[in-house]
Amino acid sequence: MVDVAELKKKKKQNRSIQKAMRNLGKAEEYYAKAIMFFSNKTRLKLYKKIASLMRNRFSLMDAMDMLHDSASKGGKNPGEPLAIAIASWGRALNNGKTFSEALRGWAPDRERLMLSVGDVSDLESALLNLIKVTEGTTKMIRPIIGAIAYPTFLMTMAVLIIYAIGVYMVPPMIDAAPDVVWKGLAKDLVDLSEWIKNNWLFAFASIPITMLIIYLTIGIWTGRIRVFFDRIPPWSLYKVFVGISWLLALSALIRGGTPVSTAMTALKKDATRYLKEKIDKTLIFINNGENLGQALDKTKFNFPDEEVVADLKIYSELDNFEEALDNLANEWLEESVYLIEQKASILNMVAILTVGGVIAWAVMGTFEMQDQITSSMG
Repeated sequence: MVDVAELKKKKKQNRSIQKAMRNLGKAEEYYAKAIMFFSNKTRLKLYKKIASLMRNRFSLMDAMDMLHDSASKGGKNPGEPLAIAIASWGRALNNGKTFSEALRGWAPDRERLMLSVGDVSDLESALLNLIKVTEGTTKMIRPIIGAIAYPTFLMTMAVLIIYAIGVYMVPPMIDAAPDVVWKGLAKDLVDLSEWIKNNWLFAFASIPITMLIIYLTIGIWTGRIRVFFDRIPPWSLYKVFVGISWLLALSALIRGGTPVSTAMTALKKDATRYLKEKIDKTLIFINNGENLGQALDKTKFNFPDEEVVADLKIYSELDNFEEALDNLANEWLEESVYLIEQKASILNMVAILTVGGVIAWAVMGTFEMQDQITSSMG
């Protein structure tokens, strides 16, 4: 029999959500989409609430209705970005779309892909897996930024010190002894002064331009030369980040019942050219009958990591491969954060030593200039 009370409840939910959407303009919806799409924190917070309500036996539509009521302050503020998002998703669900389809334009494709696995079978578990993967990759972002930003700042300071020496300190000393033939460190300092006065724009632009080029190419540069550069920062940091993100997402899909080759193909959809190269080459060997670990090993990319590949060659033969892969991904996440922090410490130390070396070189060069000026006067 049809539950009349349930039907009335659903109609009330539909009217509430559709009314909220009718009263909103396109500009408000686009703004809400931008907020949701670019804010991992906001989306994750909402996913957690949905998963929590579903764990307590609320249906997805009931959860959406409750969250919309809360986000819109009982319907008083339907223009809040979060309320708009929930209303839009609810409307899509009412129109027969799955939850992952309802998120189109509101969340990255990778999130939608991971949620599509649980849309029919177990959306709550899919949400929890997605939250774990996103929080795991987010955990790595801060140490990576620290590993790059501070050394870049120190190297910029080194250029600034060189500029100050070449423009403000050396010229007065040259003017004080115009006939001196400079030698040794003094000559180097004088030559630097001339170069920095003529090429100051290049000197200051070199570091930001280099960083911009690396940023623009790091996700698209492929081939065997890239494999070599993947051993040194910042390319090695990018490899670790992409590798752990890929492994966590792959683990979540496989735990959701997706075959390895299907999961690998699915993860290509929003992958960078760098990651696509790794996946395409691996799929060739998987389609030829190799397990995941063997296929990754035969690509010779050492991706995502040499030790991880060695472990996968063993785990791929186990009956509980899904669980082993999940444990491996989480263990490597913790190790990777520690590894990145170590690399950051090394880069920071190199940058500090570089700045210290520049200062020491300038001081020694200045002393030599003074000695040679004194000698010329004697």
